[in-house]
Amino acid sequence: MENLNPSTMFGIKDKSKKTFEALKAERGYKNRMQAPRLLKVVVSTGVGSFKDKAKFKIVEDRLARITGQKAAPRGAKISVAGFKSRQGDTVGYQVTLRGRRMFDFLDRLVHIALPRTKDFRGIPTTAADEMGNYTLGIKEHNVFPETSDEELKDVFGLAIAIVTTAKSKEEVLAFLTYLGFPFKK
Repeated sequence: MENLNPSTMFGIKDKSKKTFEALKAERGYKNRMQAPRLLKVVVSTGVGSFKDKAKFKIVEDRLARITGQKAAPRGAKISVAGFKSRQGDTVGYQVTLRGRRMFDFLDRLVHIALPRTKDFRGIPTTAADEMGNYTLGIKEHNVFPETSDEELKDVFGLAIAIVTTAKSKEEVLAFLTYLGFPFKK
């Protein structure tokens, strides 16, 4: 039977290895180490709006299903009386992906999850920062096929930060465009 690994089906990992050859004429790279690379992907979500602590387990479980890795809880840094939170209370969950899991997640994000979002017309280019990173927000976690649609009342959003070695906003946008990210025209 054929290997059905997402990273071999779609090929972001293969494209990232060939970045130097593809972008050297456009960006003027003279050395292979000048070409940008993917360092890590950080997927995070907040649970401050949930009043019931039992929903924290639902968020943790679904985030683990989406990323393939257990989510780490993040605590509040300070106490805020207006939000009824105390220092150390869980206010969110975070997953840091590297290596094969990172490439598998990005393949599923670009080729499966983003096209499933409502009224999808591309992702904005304004989400890239001057440090060479790209941060994407997804309003509903259920665009990923790993999550079941049985509980539509517990929908939460995700923040996905893609950390690269790019040195500028233009460089990270050229790199991600080459990898196949569907930017708005």
